[in-house]
Amino acid sequence: MLHLLYEADQRSVGVEAVLEDQVLEPDAYTAAVLRGVEASRSKLDELIARLAQGWTLDRMPTMDRLVLEIAVFELRERPDVPTAVILNEAVELANQYSTDDSGRFVNGVLAAAATEVRPET
Repeated sequence: MLHLLYEADQRSVGVEAVLEDQVLEPDAYTAAVLRGVEASRSKLDELIARLAQGWTLDRMPTMDRLVLEIAVFELRERPDVPTAVILNEAVELANQYSTDDSGRFVNGVLAAAATEVRPET
């Protein structure tokens, strides 16, 4: 999922163009999340920017921003996915694909987002 969102970002095209270019059709969950992230990006980015104290979206590594967009979307729109799973997967992706400090950064922003978006968990 992350690599498809990254491709769309780097090519400056919409998610639909990237989905159409895939040899194998992505699963329904992946397609739905990608479309959802794209459709609600301004709201996602607004929340991320507010919670990422001292960081603007432009200063963030691209992978951190994309991981955060996916995770915040899932926190907001996918109550069927446990909060701990979303946070764990996001931190693992940040650790694997971004900077040495990205895992901690993503975890901090998402912990604050989870408290705000899913206060009952």
